Amino acid sequence: MKKKKKRIKKKISQKELDIISCGSSETFPTQLNREDYFKCPIWFADAPRFVDDLNKASDKYIEASKKNLKPAIDKRNKKFGDKGDMGHVFHSTSLIGDPDFLELQNYIGATAHNLLIEMGFDMSGHQLFTTEMWVQEFAKKGGGHHTLHTHWNGHISGFYFLKASEKTSLPLFEDPRAGNVMNLLPELDKSKVTYASSAIHYQVKPGRMIFFPSYMPHQYIVDMGYDPFRFIHWNCQAIPKGVLNVVQEK
Repeated sequence: MKKKKKRIKKKISQKELDIISCGSSETFPTQLNREDYFKCPIWFADAPRFVDDLNKASDKYIEASKKNLKPAIDKRNKKFGDKGDMGHVFHSTSLIGDPDFLELQNYIGATAHNLLIEMGFDMSGHQLFTTEMWVQEFAKKGGGHHTLHTHWNGHISGFYFLKASEKTSLPLFEDPRAGNVMNLLPELDKSKVTYASSAIHYQVKPGRMIFFPSYMPHQYIVDMGYDPFRFIHWNCQAIPKGVLNVVQEK
């Protein structure tokens, strides 16, 4: 019968323990080089000089939307009690082609084109169009909001705020990287924007303009109805010139 060999316990030195726990600078680097990839930009600027004219130009669109929704609002209030326009968003028809908005439309298109180049895209074979532009106003009684969404049919989207304050709704952007939200850990300090942040918001005021990639998920938090809230929204799409040539030939 074979005798079992006794296992000799080797005492591990403190130096070896430090190496195992990555505490030794002799084996592992103490400083790592960081490179940031897959950045997602948001651009903003303040251009208050357009506010008064565009507010006046958009009044007719908002009034038309309120008129169209009035029967539905009256029907709801009759059934559930008078809540005014609470919860509604008054949405215009397209602003594209309206001479009062042409200067803004041209600026949006030129700016979006330059932003895509700044992001690193080759635009030589594409032509950019402002494909959608509309104005909307949240209910006077509050409750207006937008749930989280993206604009699949665009490349650059944006907002221009006509009526807003610190008391109104505001846009909330979320991290577009699906993989990043699979294993989220608690944030150390939610008051700071860090690599751990999964959402950010922008304070709004009349004249503030925001551009962002259309794939970025965004929403508007529920408005409380304290102050009027109105803004213009747009989508820009880059279309291959070859496709345009085929359409023009037809």
